[in-house]
Amino acid sequence: MGIVLHGVAAGKGIAIGRAHLLVRGRGEVPQYDLAENEIDGETARYEAAVKTTRRQLEQIRSTIPENAPTELGAFISLHLMLLTDVTLSREPADIIEEQKINAEWALKIQTDRLAAQFDAIGDEYLRARKQDMLQVAERIHNNLIGTGNELNLDANLLDDTILIAHDLSPADTVQFKEQRVTAFVTDAGGPTSHTAILGRSLDIPSVIGLSNARALISEHEWVIVDGINGVLIIDPDDLVIAEYRRRLRAYKSKQRELGKLKKTAAATTDGIQIELSANIESADDIKALHALGGDGVGLFRSEYLYLNRDTLPDEEEQFAVYSAIVKKLKGKPLTIRTVDLGVDKNPRWFGQNGTPNGSLNPALGLTGIRLCMAEPVMFRTQMRAILRAAALGPVKIMWPMISSVAELKQCHVHLDTARRQLTECGETFGSVQTGCMIEIPSAALTVSSLLKHADFISIGTNDLIQYTLSVDRGDDAVSYLYQPAHPAVLRLLAHILRTAQRMNKPVSLCGEMAGDTLYTRLLLGMGLRSFSMNTNNLLAVKDIVIHSSIDRLEQDILRILRNEDPDKTDKLLKQLNGQEEAV
Repeated sequence: MGIVLHGVAAGKGIAIGRAHLLVRGRGEVPQYDLAENEIDGETARYEAAVKTTRRQLEQIRSTIPENAPTELGAFISLHLMLLTDVTLSREPADIIEEQKINAEWALKIQTDRLAAQFDAIGDEYLRARKQDMLQVAERIHNNLIGTGNELNLDANLLDDTILIAHDLSPADTVQFKEQRVTAFVTDAGGPTSHTAILGRSLDIPSVIGLSNARALISEHEWVIVDGINGVLIIDPDDLVIAEYRRRLRAYKSKQRELGKLKKTAAATTDGIQIELSANIESADDIKALHALGGDGVGLFRSEYLYLNRDTLPDEEEQFAVYSAIVKKLKGKPLTIRTVDLGVDKNPRWFGQNGTPNGSLNPALGLTGIRLCMAEPVMFRTQMRAILRAAALGPVKIMWPMISSVAELKQCHVHLDTARRQLTECGETFGSVQTGCMIEIPSAALTVSSLLKHADFISIGTNDLIQYTLSVDRGDDAVSYLYQPAHPAVLRLLAHILRTAQRMNKPVSLCGEMAGDTLYTRLLLGMGLRSFSMNTNNLLAVKDIVIHSSIDRLEQDILRILRNEDPDKTDKLLKQLNGQEEAV
């Protein structure tokens, strides 16, 4: 039946087709020393390559088709921002001058340094930005050695062409969007990489993070891309192809049925209304939210305003962003998580403020609300901008990585100060609900105390699982231990949900569990009534909701919560999800 490889499911769907290998990369990087009189010319050569790269990216951004996903333009803009950063635009030139070496080798030295810095970042999404940096560096390198950066795809590609690449950048995606490409797979990438995000946005079957797929596949060889289960099958036999054609027909039929749910209320069969909101990164995501019938924004990740820059965003810049989102939401609520960064995420502007950076373990260091407390001016500036935006529509403030009541009380003190500052300046501002993230065990275990000082809470399962199980899912050596339905995690979740219900306080869940249909019924039965997720998952989760009975689920959940063996969890979840649909 051929070779079966397992990777990360990016774009959902199934594709059967012929492989087209994209062979591209740096290869061997030349290394040689320079004479004193050659240094100026070499730095000028590097600066010219940077300018050429910027020109190419600007040209690509200007030619993005109108019907392309909004993420494409945003990611190419990020690449331009990375290119403007001194770490790529200037520091390799400094290395040329200091070490008297050629530009290609100086660029390699710098990218190796930056890659190590990215690897040390605790947050998985931000750590995945290493791949973006490497893509920009590769483009500079290709311009240095005079090779092209274009994909050079054959205009006569077959309709069933499946691209096989080491990696694909946002710029590459713009080029093949109009080609006859039915799917793609890459050796590189993770669940939070831009390659994965673009695969989902393009609605094209894709599997990434396969490590060595390109080396195992021949040009024009038959392959199957299973973007649902994250599987690539090389040289499948006739029986396997027939089975996947059946699965493809079933998938397309299911997608047509899901499309009919856009205006359907998210209510269970026994009449309980469920709130389905979106996690967003920019105002561009609001269009999809409205189109899919989402109830609002359960998580706006404001830290993206602070990344890849030398100075902090000021109040006016932040107000412009928040107010634009409020207006586009047209009365639907917006929950803004205050800046959730650590000193490992952006040392340039952080170092300028005089606070020491560096931690032996960034995930346990000065991060989340701890950084905000260490930078009160930054913290209050953000909250002033949020309060002003709240005058235009319903806004909630959510504080990340709260570990104690003392921290939560300090947040309220800073918020009161921000209100007083706006009053003194004569600025108009609105009222906000305040809440906190429950994402570390100390917060989960003392949630009743936290709820006395919060209007609502939101469970961040990504970090809660990581901290509870002491597992970094970005580390391949231990990622198999990252189990969202581990008995310890489920008991914490049950405790949080029961406590919030007893105290009559709203609770939502905004981690990846919220958008994974494997856990929808589990969470419903445990008492969760508000989910916040990537917009791509809204309809699939709604479909589970409208075919579930809370009464029946609650009876089944007790058996799962009594389970003490993590190895039995999968079987119990399958039984839960395989139950007969209520009518």
